[in-house]
Amino acid sequence: MTDKAVQIVARGPRAIAEAAATDVDNDPLLEGATYSILEEDEDKGIWRIDAFPTTDEEAKGIEARLSAHEGLHVVVEVLADADWLAMALSGLPPVRAGRFFVYGAHDKGRAPRNTVNLRIEAGAAFGTGHHGTTVGCLLAYDTLLKRRGFGKVLDVGAGTGVLAIAAARTGTKQAVGTDIDKPSVRIARENAALNHANARFEYASGLGHRLVRAAAPYDLVFANILARPLVSLASDIKGALKPGGTVILSGLLRTQERFVRAAYLSRGFKMQRRIHRDAWAALVLTRN
Repeated sequence: MTDKAVQIVARGPRAIAEAAATDVDNDPLLEGATYSILEEDEDKGIWRIDAFPTTDEEAKGIEARLSAHEGLHVVVEVLADADWLAMALSGLPPVRAGRFFVYGAHDKGRAPRNTVNLRIEAGAAFGTGHHGTTVGCLLAYDTLLKRRGFGKVLDVGAGTGVLAIAAARTGTKQAVGTDIDKPSVRIARENAALNHANARFEYASGLGHRLVRAAAPYDLVFANILARPLVSLASDIKGALKPGGTVILSGLLRTQERFVRAAYLSRGFKMQRRIHRDAWAALVLTRN
């Protein structure tokens, strides 16, 4: 961990910001880096990247990648000694995505009666429901549920567990989630208990864990991770799905959509739908 928690902020035109974010994604040393990209000023065409490195090496790597792009203004800010994550989350409004309403402890009591209400506490895990990738996955899933249910669902890179929990709360009998981050697995289990959701979470890299294999094949797979891991896992995800099964992919920028889509189309998947939120894309494909 860094001696002081830092936030790296970069501002610039959309094309430059997206290119810089792609460079961060493509750096194998920054594979686990956490950042967001969004439009900050529509009138001026300014986009903003916020990165939260967890080590000195990661901080230096992100700063170097972003600073390499002329036209992007990069600032490294030292965060105050406080529970800044909790403070930030307390200011986040609840999120509505189709039938799903995602909220935190600070919004308890505000949930509507006609929605599937998911209380998600992030802690150190990714996936409060506010990020464009998570919202895209929930919107895609909401649309799919209008046509059919899913008996078995796998959530690869579960983070807070919000997607697997959403599945368990909407009729899925077997909802399984995995993550390569042990604190995230703990947080996902706690969130499942908070939501009285029958979803199981395990620490695992890839799809070889016995719990994942035991429940296969799946009707639906969520994979809200990063572009390169999505490509690397394409064959494994195909193997985990039933013929005719569906995969919802996210964690990728719009600029990476063609790269990821090609990996799945070449393995016999058929494109069904795409959802764009800010600079992010979510793809819905079915296994032929």
